[in-house]
Amino acid sequence: MGRRRKSGRNIDGIILLNKAGDKTSNFELQQVRRLFNANKAGHTGSLDPIATGMLPICFGESTKFSQYLLDSDKGYTVIGKLGEKTETSDREGEIIQTAEVNVSLEQLQLVLKQFRGEIQQVPSMYSALKHEGQPLYKYARQGIVIERQARTQQIYLLELETFESPYFQLRVECSKGTYIRNLVEDIGDTLGCGAHVTELHRDFVGHFDAMDMISFDELEALKQTQGFEGIDEQLLPVDSAIADMQALRLTAEMSHYILQGQAVMIAHAPTDELLRLFSHEGQFLGVAAMDENGLIAPKRLISSI
Repeated sequence: MGRRRKSGRNIDGIILLNKAGDKTSNFELQQVRRLFNANKAGHTGSLDPIATGMLPICFGESTKFSQYLLDSDKGYTVIGKLGEKTETSDREGEIIQTAEVNVSLEQLQLVLKQFRGEIQQVPSMYSALKHEGQPLYKYARQGIVIERQARTQQIYLLELETFESPYFQLRVECSKGTYIRNLVEDIGDTLGCGAHVTELHRDFVGHFDAMDMISFDELEALKQTQGFEGIDEQLLPVDSAIADMQALRLTAEMSHYILQGQAVMIAHAPTDELLRLFSHEGQFLGVAAMDENGLIAPKRLISSI
């Protein structure tokens, strides 16, 4: 028997989903994929189930460039509670340790200074990081502890927004792979009383702005009133994930060679950065970089041209 043909739609683009709380990222992804009846979709890095906020969902050709979003900086607003440590470092886990909280605003501010800039983090056992093909949280649920190496992370901004003991709210801007639950717990440990996350919201991913987010409920309402046309209008362009890369417009001849996977000579092209390539007609072609011969060589091209 031949392979069963997909009955969904071949659509390309990105939706900036405002993820609901208490749902997994994969659950939200599958809901959105079904709503769009899309053949191919993927998200760009999981948010914890309790977390809300920006979850970019890539459709079709956009999935080829999702790694650039995975590698980008992130921004969060988080509320932590002092005096309680939990198994998962957030409100979902069982409380495993309590302590009296005698922390002043000045003490908290001093400790926050220690967590700005370059820090070391040991990934939580309750994370999606994989060991021998299995996410760590699956081992944790079996009571198995896997040794983890500390990782270097960058905290670009760590700002205290409110403090009403035992609760404190932070705004965080950080490098990829930073565990906000670990950050809050480490702050609590440094204060000597422990802490865990009670609320977490992702404000931005890379250059994407929170103003462009849309919830599943809003998408569902749009589809009910305007059909696929209404929700398709919410899709951002395929290359929006890499909009911070410099763009180069090619001649028709250059476009032809690039689409054949061949490198081309482009005078005065940047030598040390990734580039977005567009055809002479303005159509996005993919990503390229200069090779060892000084030619612009394709690294990732779209198929639907």
